[in-house]
Amino acid sequence: MRVAYLAPFAFAVGLIASNVHAAETARDIKGLYLMTDYPAVTVRPGTTSNIPLRLQNYGLGPERYQLSVTGVPSGWTATLLGGGQPVAAAMPAPDASVALQLRLDIPANANMNEQTLTIKAAGQDNQATLPVNVALAKELPAKLTVSSKLPELRGSPKSNFEYTFTIKNDSGRNLTASFAADAPANFETSFTEAYGTQELSSIPIDAGQSKDIKLKVRPPSTIDAGHFPVQVTVKAEDASARTEVALDVVGQPQLQVAGRDGLLSARAVAGKQSSIPIVVTNIGTAPADSVALAATAPTGWKVTFEPTAIDRLVPGKDTEVQALVTPSDKSLAGDYMTTVRATSRGENASGQFRITVATSTVWGMAGAGVIGVALLLMLGAVARFGRR
Repeated sequence: MRVAYLAPFAFAVGLIASNVHAAETARDIKGLYLMTDYPAVTVRPGTTSNIPLRLQNYGLGPERYQLSVTGVPSGWTATLLGGGQPVAAAMPAPDASVALQLRLDIPANANMNEQTLTIKAAGQDNQATLPVNVALAKELPAKLTVSSKLPELRGSPKSNFEYTFTIKNDSGRNLTASFAADAPANFETSFTEAYGTQELSSIPIDAGQSKDIKLKVRPPSTIDAGHFPVQVTVKAEDASARTEVALDVVGQPQLQVAGRDGLLSARAVAGKQSSIPIVVTNIGTAPADSVALAATAPTGWKVTFEPTAIDRLVPGKDTEVQALVTPSDKSLAGDYMTTVRATSRGENASGQFRITVATSTVWGMAGAGVIGVALLLMLGAVARFGRR
């Protein structure tokens, strides 16, 4: 148990001691230094190259340091830059550094021998020098690489599939990379900025840098479930790179609503319930579960379904349900439109039915009786007054 509790404490003490030692070592360094991450570089004749530098002050007071470059071959131009503009002096604060750049403009006919340039920072009390070896090489062929962060995506035929690609320019010069996608027939493809909506067909990439682009793929809505590859090709000058992504399209239900034998018309009687057969068909590629039925009818009408829902409808199959329609007892004889809808987890379909309404026979007989009585009264009146 003691070991279990003492081990973390011992680790913490060791970590503190290590940090103290590192701090003491850093405090032991004192002076002025010119530094670069790349003290030996290879460049191409006829180009401009920038070499990053930094003038580091360790524990010295502020002082102005005059900057210069020696050993520059005839025909070359060497310029020291600070903040993007030519500078002749720098003044780093104590325990701080100043970022600089050595810009080299090398003529196309330059001697191919390796050169050594010396950068110097000289102050009143301190100075620093940095030799940089510059080798010249003929133009190297362009080189590109392309990779996808998510090479396979899964979705339905209604999904938008989006892939992000990283294109890297491994050349020693700036390139403009163009790209294309080879997708199955009727698939829509487009390239856009990684964080925008502007469509692209090419993009400039600086030497040694990389950029991200996005590929959007939309399959046709009628596509069957399956695995669909898409090949992406990137080209720049004599270089090209390829990679492949894929869409895993899962099945999607697709519903249709119609009457029996495809009929979209029916008859009903005002104030009475009529049973109208409704056929729901799944023409999609996946089962439709929990298919709910609903209707929109004229005001005062009542529409229910038997059964009220379809538990499962597999692809290529249909199911018949009964729509129990009761027109309002105030409905006049004529044609009325009623919409029947079937919905299953985001997938929906509808059909419009023309329902011809007839008035009730009881009301018809009553109307006939009223007309008959009226006729009798009229005939009696004619016979009586006609004799006079």
